Order: sequence, then C-alpha cells, then structure tokens
Amino acid sequence: MKTSRLVVLVFAMALISGSLWAAGSEESAGGKKIAVVTPYMANATTAAVIKDFEAEAEARGWTVTVSDTAGDFGLLVSRIQDAVAQQVDAIVLGMGDPAQMTAGLNAAADADIPVFGLDAGLTDGVYLNVTSDNGDLGRRAAQALLDAIGNSGKVVLFTHDPHPGVRARADGARELFAEHAGIEIVRQIHIEVPGPVEFARGVTADLLTAYGKGEIDGIWAGWDEPAYGATQAINQAERTEIRVVGVDGTDFARQEIDSGDVFVATVVQDFTGMASKIAELIDAYLKGEMPDSGMYTVPGTLYK
Repeated sequence: MKTSRLVVLVFAMALISGSLWAAGSEESAGGKKIAVVTPYMANATTAAVIKDFEAEAEARGWTVTVSDTAGDFGLLVSRIQDAVAQQVDAIVLGMGDPAQMTAGLNAAADADIPVFGLDAGLTDGVYLNVTSDNGDLGRRAAQALLDAIGNSGKVVLFTHDPHPGVRARADGARELFAEHAGIEIVRQIHIEVPGPVEFARGVTADLLTAYGKGEIDGIWAGWDEPAYGATQAINQAERTEIRVVGVDGTDFARQEIDSGDVFVATVVQDFTGMASKIAELIDAYLKGEMPDSGMYTVPGTLYK
C-alpha cells in the first residue's frame, strides 16, 4: 500500500512539474503585452511602420494593441496611462513628440514600464528611440531641390513641428539652404495633421494666388503627403515651373516622380528596418539585456 501511494505521489509531482515547465516555456517564447500609441495613424508611413512592427511582434508571440489619437496629444497621454493600467510589458510611441506627454511617461516610469520611441524623440521617460538620421534626410531632400532649380531661387518649406523627425529634417534643410546665397526662403508653413494632403493642397493653391510666376521656384516638404498635395495644386494651376521634394519614399511619391513632372525627389526611409530594429531591442530588453545606446538610426536613400 505504501508503495502504491508513493507511485501516485511521484506521478502527481511529475504532472505538476511538467505543467510549470510548459507555462514557463510559453512565457519565455512570448506571452508579452505591447501597447503601441500614436497620434499619426492617418499618415501612410506611420500606418505602414506600425503594421510592420505588429508582424515582428506577433512572430515573437507578443500581443499588440494599437491606439490612435488622430493628432490629439492630450488623448495620447491618456492612452499611455491606459496602457500602464493594463500592466503591459512595454509601450511603443509611434512618431509622437514625447516632450508633449510628460504625464504619461511619468506614469509609465512609476510602473517600471519602458517606453520605446519608433521614429519619435528621445527625452526623460523614453528608454530608447529608433529613427532615421532626420537631419540628413532633410539635407538630402533640400539638395535634390537645389539641383532641380539650379541652386538659385525662392523656396517654401512645409513643416510640422510636433513631429521631432520632421522638425529635425526642416532644421537640416534650412542649414543647407543657408549655405547658398542664391536661395531665399519666402515662407515656412505648418501643415496640419490629420489631412496633410488636403491641407497642403489648399495652402499651395493660396500661395500660387499670392505669388506669381518666378516668385516661387520650389517647395520642400518634410514628408511626402504635403508634397503630394502641393503637386496636385501646382498641376491644377498649371504652374509646373515649380519643383517639389518630399521625404519618406511612399508609393504615390515614387509614381509622381516617375512621371517626370513637378515632384522631383523623395528620400526613402527604411521603415521595415526600423520596425525590425525596435522589435529586436524590445526583445533584448525583455530578456534583461541593456542597449548600447539610447538612439538608433537607420539610413535612408534618395529616390529621383
């Protein structure tokens, strides 16, 4: 009788041990919860890079939730706080300026939940940021515009300061334009988001009414969507002497460039590379590995 009881006890312990091992294996293979928060899901490239990240995360067995606030930064803070309340393992900030969401970052820090920037900025409360070298992107787009207008003329800048990447691109463009005595920046215009294509199209139509032929030679846009809107307005007004450049390398931008008309160049960002890199860094963090840096940049390529 004692022997049979011992056999049953050993068998039961083996079952419990096996169950615990299986649960531990499942946790080590995945089972993590990642919250992605963004104000810019309406932007084609934001949507694409977040989709790429979701694929990378799901391949690792993580559960991903995505929250879009359509340009509302106050709501973005609430979404970060919601993610903290849900006890996620990590938060990814998709292309939002962390300087505008201190309360949310503080809530994450208090809960020991890391915030990773995906083409966002780097500030207190952000563990690390993966992005392009945005200053270089801006300069390369500006150089393409200089080449298209012969290093001389009057240009307009389309910017969006709430996005750290676009802000850095505009700084890079201004620096390069300042090196050319023949270049005059006649206007710098903030483009609203959501709806940058429509907004830029309307703004450009107004510019073309205010400035006659020879008074605007080029438009530098901090990303492709306002460049596309500007191109539409220029073509409609038959002011095709004006040249336009953008940044991102979207399909619609490449199509316009291939047509050989107004839109002359874009700088392609490697969004797939960014998504892969941030997933790799989050994976390393979850395994207890420290990053080599707080900022990781992925190079872009000129398309013209």
